[in-house]
Amino acid sequence: MASEVATEVDVTKEGEEEQVVNPWEVSAGKGGIDYDKLVDQFGCQRLDDSLVARVARLTARPPHRFLRRGLFFAHRDLNEILDLYERGEKFYLYTGRGPSSEALHLGHLIPFMFTKYLQDAFKVSLVIQLTDDEKFLWKNLTVEETKRLARENAKDIIACGFDVERTFIFSDFNYVGGAFYENIVKVAKRVTLNQATGIFGFSPEDHIGKISFPPVQAVPSFPSSFPHLFSGNDQLRCLIPCAIDQDPYFRMTRDVAPKIGYQKPSLIESRFFPALQGENTKMSASDPNSAIYVTDSAKEIKTKVNKYAFSGGQDSIDLHRKLGANLDVDVPIKYLNFFLEDDNELEHIKKEYKEGRMLTGEVKQRLIAVLSELVARHQRARARVTEEMVDAFMAVRSLPNV
Repeated sequence: MASEVATEVDVTKEGEEEQVVNPWEVSAGKGGIDYDKLVDQFGCQRLDDSLVARVARLTARPPHRFLRRGLFFAHRDLNEILDLYERGEKFYLYTGRGPSSEALHLGHLIPFMFTKYLQDAFKVSLVIQLTDDEKFLWKNLTVEETKRLARENAKDIIACGFDVERTFIFSDFNYVGGAFYENIVKVAKRVTLNQATGIFGFSPEDHIGKISFPPVQAVPSFPSSFPHLFSGNDQLRCLIPCAIDQDPYFRMTRDVAPKIGYQKPSLIESRFFPALQGENTKMSASDPNSAIYVTDSAKEIKTKVNKYAFSGGQDSIDLHRKLGANLDVDVPIKYLNFFLEDDNELEHIKKEYKEGRMLTGEVKQRLIAVLSELVARHQRARARVTEEMVDAFMAVRSLPNV
């Protein structure tokens, strides 16, 4: 059986800065992330129109805009998940969040918005891992603080609308043990230090806590890690929606799974959500103006978009009318691509803006309206999440639809 393990991506075109993509670092040259190179290097598959159409047919609902617009663009064995679903068999979903900040930004919401759609469309169970242990290992945070942040972040996740009857949210510090830990050591025993270094780019200066962590993120892919949910169903398949920088974890997982008697997880992977300043900068908690946060007021959203959202428009109105906008670098267009639901309106805006009939200010005004509505809706939902609701989602219990 061929190994799926590949090395950390470090793609360089002649004369350009290297492209580095792993779970802790995403950087690219002036041209932005080369997703075609990434797919080839990682060895995953492109998510084509036929698969999107099949999802729509099987679920009897329109595909999510993230699918329609190629924002979730790559996969591993999604076709196999759809095959078993078509035969009337179940699978479960697994996604997660590393709780290192008080508030989520819009980029953090992307996988949860999409996972909510998948849960509703396929009517399946979901496990959500909060890797508070990972953030203790990588960040300058105490155990107590990461546990607190995990619970706060859980409130934002619950606000996305997940079904408590089908969803189990857990933090590693609170849940790891028993069958879950047994699977951790089974995976750890099958991955050499050389392999881990090749996959994740560890250095001799990294402490062993970092090197020991990847199996912790791997094993929610296996139903036997959750005996209270999937008892006697150890071959249940798992589908993982995530950003493509998380792929190294699951290349490792897929390589190990058959060696320890488990099914390989399938993945559906997204592009990166850009910082306000453009794709070549990173959203950072240390720079609140690099992102829109779910705690931002309407006034803050307006200021951030108008002042910081990188524009592909021209330097003067006359020049813009003549040359039009460069949509490839325009952040407001990229954000509308993620969050404006109406395909016809989006295409109209793109056409008018590209041909110079629509100005940057007009595009930004539409984005401000879309984001203000989205964030306000999230804030209202978040305000309704009680401590008792968090306890209910995190309670170790069976899920009736499995």
